Parts: sequence; structure tokens; C-alpha cells
Amino acid sequence: MVESSEERAESGTQAGNKRARWAEGRELRRVGRLARRIEAFSRRHGGGAEASVLYLGERGARIVLVAANGDWGDLVAPSHALAVRAVERAGVPVHEDLTGELAARMRTGGYEWKRMAGIQIGGHANT
Repeated sequence: MVESSEERAESGTQAGNKRARWAEGRELRRVGRLARRIEAFSRRHGGGAEASVLYLGERGARIVLVAANGDWGDLVAPSHALAVRAVERAGVPVHEDLTGELAARMRTGGYEWKRMAGIQIGGHANT
């Protein structure tokens, strides 16, 4: 049986629709996973967390979460739009930039200081 061009076009449209639905479902699952992690961070730190979504270029976006007590953490999302959707779904306020009051509230611990020091603290020489 020979398939007509109309039948092939309809078959292609159905396959395209299936791929679009699959991609949309995948995006919704990613948003859900990120939102659950954001909610868990907020609960773990007594609620009141706030977020800032920062571009990482082609890599996506960084979600920086800052709790009321100054503890902070971050997540990476595949796109800025997806990151914003996840933060909004989690019910956490979003700031445009990580500056001012939000940045001042961040408390940096020993782990972060050691990571920022890099080669200066116990690392190999940079030569």
C-alpha cells in the first residue's frame, strides 16, 4: 500500500504533536522538581526564603535562595523562564538581582570561604 502525501503530512503532524506534548511534559516535570527542592529549602530554614534568578548563558539560569536566617543555597535550571516558573510555583518571592538587602542577608560559612580561597588554602601551586 502506497501512502499518499496527505496521509504522510497527517502522520508527520501527529508525530510533531506527540513530540511537542512530550517536551511540554518534560518541562512541567522539571519545574515541579525544582519547585519541590525550593519548597524543601524554605521549610528546612523556617520558611521565608527569597530567590534571585541569574542568567548563566547557554547553560541556563542559577536560582539563588536566601533564607530569613541568612543561610543560602542555589540550584541550576535549564532556562531562565523555567527557573522563574519553578520559583513562582514554590511561592517564593523573586528578586531581579542579587544585590542590596538580599545579598547583605547571606551568611557565608567556613565551607564557602574554603571554596572561594581555592588554591590559596591547601591546594596545588598555580604554576
